[in-house]
Amino acid sequence: MKIVLSTLNAKYIHTSLSIRYLKAYAEPEYEVELAEYTIKDPSMNIVTDLHRKKPEILGFSCYIWNIEETIKVIKMMKKINPSLFIVLGGPEVTYDTKEWMERIPEVDCIIMGEGEQSFKQLLDELHGERNFTNVSGIAFRENNSVQFKPQRNKVDLKELPSPYRFEEDISQLSKRVTYIETSRGCPFSCQFCLSSIEVGVRYFDREKIKDDIRYLMNNGAKTIKFVDRTFNISRSYAMEMFQFLIDEHKPGTVFQFEITADIMRPEVIQFLNDNAPKGLFRFEIGVQSTNDQTNELVMRRQNFNKLTRTVTMVKEGQKIDQHLDLIAGLPEEDYNSFKKTFNDVFKLRPEELQLGFLKMLRGTGLRLRAADHDYVYMDHSPYEILKNNVLSFEDIISIKQVEDVLEKYWNDHRMDETIEYLVSNVFSSPFDFFQEFGTFWDEKGWTRIGHQLEDLYKHLHDFLENAKNDDLDIVSGLMRYDYLRNQKYKPRKPWWNDALTKQERSKIYRSILDNPLILGKEFASKQLSEKDLFKHTVLETIPFNVNHYLQTGKMIEEDSIVLVHYDPIQSATSVYSAVSNELDSKVS
Repeated sequence: MKIVLSTLNAKYIHTSLSIRYLKAYAEPEYEVELAEYTIKDPSMNIVTDLHRKKPEILGFSCYIWNIEETIKVIKMMKKINPSLFIVLGGPEVTYDTKEWMERIPEVDCIIMGEGEQSFKQLLDELHGERNFTNVSGIAFRENNSVQFKPQRNKVDLKELPSPYRFEEDISQLSKRVTYIETSRGCPFSCQFCLSSIEVGVRYFDREKIKDDIRYLMNNGAKTIKFVDRTFNISRSYAMEMFQFLIDEHKPGTVFQFEITADIMRPEVIQFLNDNAPKGLFRFEIGVQSTNDQTNELVMRRQNFNKLTRTVTMVKEGQKIDQHLDLIAGLPEEDYNSFKKTFNDVFKLRPEELQLGFLKMLRGTGLRLRAADHDYVYMDHSPYEILKNNVLSFEDIISIKQVEDVLEKYWNDHRMDETIEYLVSNVFSSPFDFFQEFGTFWDEKGWTRIGHQLEDLYKHLHDFLENAKNDDLDIVSGLMRYDYLRNQKYKPRKPWWNDALTKQERSKIYRSILDNPLILGKEFASKQLSEKDLFKHTVLETIPFNVNHYLQTGKMIEEDSIVLVHYDPIQSATSVYSAVSNELDSKVS
């Protein structure tokens, strides 16, 4: 019987680890073909491709992000071939399984929970007597009713075959994210998270995992993301893996982890700061809330002081980028409380701050006790909340406005110096800036259209001008500085009007050619010709002493001349500045 396992990933760069585990465990007795798509692919295209594979057994891995699109595909496939045996698995259908079996009559079987053994047993029965009562951990149809067989003992992770070594994956390793798992389960009981349901943590064989990582790197994998819910729950294990990755990494490879920051010891961070190459590691840290009452209600143990120590030490080490997560809508966290949470965490200045909204996942304690906090949420995936007893729908709309501009103006790092100045010196708090700007953005209708980089600068300038900001000249200077230094190539048409006339520009260039040391030794060492200056540099006036501000964070309002060199050979951008009156030779 032809077996095909499929899933719809959120993006093309993602890969499905789950269907690869099933394929690896089913081999060599059964040959399984994998077929991955994205939720953006038209359903008809997916169905057409799957039909050409002529499956007799077709499985789908289901999550909140793909279930609705998957259902469309399932219904079409069953209409085309009523004899097709369709099996589902994954966290979205593991809970409320009876409801799914009733909602999707086209589905013949659902695997509940860990699927490797259950899927193999199911294949045995489909190729044999079709006595599904012999299969553990499934729901199936028999005599016009849904039958359930509970799961048996958990699989021994140390005995699982590797899901990382399929020949057909090799050509894609450098282009897509590779997900790797070294443990299953979570020691914590956060009531909004599915991982809290599985008690205890189980580990895979360390040496086999190391061999798999070597194989992946040797075959071109660039981004390897560990899906362990708490990678650093065991300090000795984390240290061993960190040391291994430092010792054996390939240039250009990035490893990403989900860590629990408040249990990370300072000596571990110091080890990473001292030994890890810059950019090798990336940390994801779920803060979610700094409200103690909220954390207690969701059974989340968190010491924010220790978390702050960890994030600060990592940031000071300048080796590891950090992605911090917040969840709006947790119990008893109203608008003002969430504002405090946001400001508490933004104060740490993470490279990325992800603002998410509570999703009432099937099977979680929070969903089961939703009435305790008057939760109203979407009936369909992703089951995002609409309101609760302390957070109105209007509040959620306001926070979504914050999320929109936070992503564009902080997480994408398009104008770091500008945003830092605004949140530190102009607005009452970071949240106030993002909220006021987000509301303005929404009222202008910009949420519904795409934007070029120049548009983002113009929109911010429009907002500040509308707010009658006293610092508009200073901020505009910072924006011009950010814009020029973050370009890879000389911009053809900046978003502002030139302040310098052609004659003034020529005069400054002549002064620089006569004495290149006025912009410092580094600039002078480039020995740029007149042609190079006019072709590959940009001059701009900034209404404050750029060098002094970058070195001290303090503003002196005296004009600077900024020269930005776009090196066409090294594809590098260098910025030099001098005070206009003195043309001070300091490099910025």
